Order: sequence, then structure tokens, then C-alpha cells
Amino acid sequence: MDKIYFIVNPNAKNGSCREIWRNIEKNLSELRTPFLAFFTEYPGHATELAESIARKAKGKPITIAAVGGDGTLHEVVNGIADKSNVSLGFIPGGSGNDFSRGFAIPKKAAAALRLLIENHSKASHLIDLGKIQHNELQETYFMNNMGVGFDAVVSKEANESEMKRLLNRFSLGRLVYVYILIKKLLTFRCIPIRIAVDGKEYKYDAAWFVTVSNQQYYGGGMKIAPEALPDDGLLDVTVVHNLSRWKLLIIFISVFWGKHTFFREVEQFTGKSISIRSENKVLTHADGEVIGMTPLQIETCPNALKIVSGKSKAWPTEELKIDDCH
Repeated sequence: MDKIYFIVNPNAKNGSCREIWRNIEKNLSELRTPFLAFFTEYPGHATELAESIARKAKGKPITIAAVGGDGTLHEVVNGIADKSNVSLGFIPGGSGNDFSRGFAIPKKAAAALRLLIENHSKASHLIDLGKIQHNELQETYFMNNMGVGFDAVVSKEANESEMKRLLNRFSLGRLVYVYILIKKLLTFRCIPIRIAVDGKEYKYDAAWFVTVSNQQYYGGGMKIAPEALPDDGLLDVTVVHNLSRWKLLIIFISVFWGKHTFFREVEQFTGKSISIRSENKVLTHADGEVIGMTPLQIETCPNALKIVSGKSKAWPTEELKIDDCH
């Protein structure tokens, strides 16, 4: 049996990921599964660890599994995005876990581990990635989505919020996005913004946010891009603009069911190349992690990442029945 490399964020979900890892380690020993574990110590460390593990494999096929939340996974992805010999696994240990929702990964760690052990040596599913060029020469990859404007502001404050730590104690961490959303709704000022999708330009005088998605979910279960497929070579663009604060709240409630697309103030596009420009610099996130400001150039990277999944397709997930999946 091939060895599995684990990158563990012990601080995920207020430190409860430590207990998750202890149980995983016990199960691995009982199943006599060869593994090697590395623990993150600071922001960006998971990227460094993943890149180092992949480089030392010297082209040999290996599996790297992230244990933590979407932030941990985002870092791991950015360490292996250009490494075709690496397959990616995931054990959910965070509060949002949108990757597990979008890519058929069981919610419970024990079930996710079983899936990983049973399938990591088999043919992995190829999915697309998004690549963002920002801050002049910097590049950042995303597997779920990226956003500009209001959702980036909400992501930033949610990641820094003491309320998130409190809610995580009761396994309700994803509700922090709703709490912060309502809080920032009263103070956020809409932005003039220009986007181009495969060369076709669009101008908005009062945009709340622009989100570019590789799969359906973001923000702890909001179905922001209901039609997004992570293997179609396309990215799904959602623009919310020119509406009142209270109507935005209604739209956000409807996002959990993917019904926001029926509002005329919500526009959606698909494309391979997207640019986002604004007169003033606007906050930007990738997979819920703040990465900088506009301007941005986003490209799809088809079939760029191998992921371990137990389904013939890693999506959709709403009818998924694997043990204790969502």
C-alpha cells in the first residue's frame, strides 16, 4: 500500500482539529496504513509543506491529504497546483468545508478517511482550478471560488472574528458568515467595477460583489453558482449589483437554495478568462482567504488537479448517501 502524506492544521476549528487528527492517527495505525504527517505552524506553512513533499517525490505518484478547513486546503492546493504527480485528499476539520460539499467528501472525518484509504491508489478525478494574477506578478490558485467586494469583506472579518471561535465550540462556525454579513450590510458602500469575460466587457456603477466560481458552494454552504461544474473548463461569474441593502439580505437568504439567480440584479456568465478592474482598489479573496486588491486577471486551468473521490463523479452532492455525508 502506498504511503499517504498528511498536512494537518492543528489550530483549525478552534483547535478541535487536534482531536480529529488523534482519531485519524489511531485509525491509520489500526488499519496498518503507511503514512507520514506534517503539522502547520503559521499561515502559508501548508503551501510550503505541500510543495516540499511533492518536490521530494521526484515525479513519483503520491497522495497528499489536507486535514483542516478550506483555508488549509487552499494552501495545500497552491503548493501542488503545478505538480501532476500529486493526488489531493481531504479530511474536513474546519467550520465551512465548502470543498467537501462541492466535491463529494464525507462530512465526518472517519468516513472521509475510509474514502481516502479505499480510493487514493485508484484513478483520481481531474478537476479544473482557477488562477488569479494579482499584485502585478503574484499568482494564486483557487479550487472553490474567489470574490471581489462585499463577500471579500465578509470573509476577512469572519476569519478574524471572535464570534467564529465561539460558534466553532458548538460546531456552528459556518453561521459566522451570516452574522458578519448582516453586520457589514449596514456600512458597506457599493463599488463601480468593470469586468471582461472572454473579451466581452461589462460595466457596473454600483456592484456589491463579483464572485468567480469553480464549483457550487461558498461561505459555509451558500449555493452561489448552481450550474458550476468543476471539470467543464469554464469558470462561473456571479455579479450582484444595483439593489437595496434589504433586498441584498433577501438574495443572500435565497443563495442557500441557489434561487438568487431569479433576481434581475443578479447576473451570471461563464468563461475561461475574466478580468476585474475598478477605479479604487477593492478587497479580494480566494477560497475565503484575503489575497490583496484589484485589478485581477483570472484564468481557468482545465484538468489541473487530481482529487480523491469515491464517486464516479465528484458532483453534484445534494443526493449523496455515503455514510454521514452532507
